[in-house]
Amino acid sequence: MKTYIAIFALVIGGAFLVGFLNRSNPETSSLDTFAQCLTEKGAVMYGAEWCPHCQNEKKAFGDSFRFISYVECPENPERCLTAGINGYPTWIFPDGRKFEGEQVNMTDEIDGIYETIEQGIREKELHMMVSEG
Repeated sequence: MKTYIAIFALVIGGAFLVGFLNRSNPETSSLDTFAQCLTEKGAVMYGAEWCPHCQNEKKAFGDSFRFISYVECPENPERCLTAGINGYPTWIFPDGRKFEGEQVNMTDEIDGIYETIEQGIREKELHMMVSEG
């Protein structure tokens, strides 16, 4: 009986420890959500590993960069040429907007990006309503 209690205590303690170590950081969670939203809506970052400005963009997202749709141009030159990439980093959004160079404070751009995404969603919903009607 004591063995079962000890095992139970270890399991509960381990679950608590894992939960404590993996507790969500609100900043990380919002960056994850933002990065996932950018990718879901078709935004793409083009860059190069050797580019210090690209490295700064990646650092701004931290671990959340794993959710960003990213093209490494030296490995994909045709894709970058087709997209009209002239320098690194370049962000291209589905509406054709390009943000070239390092975005010093991306949070200043978030409102405009969200607005563009929301407008696209509203236009798509309106189109669907008209098509169904």
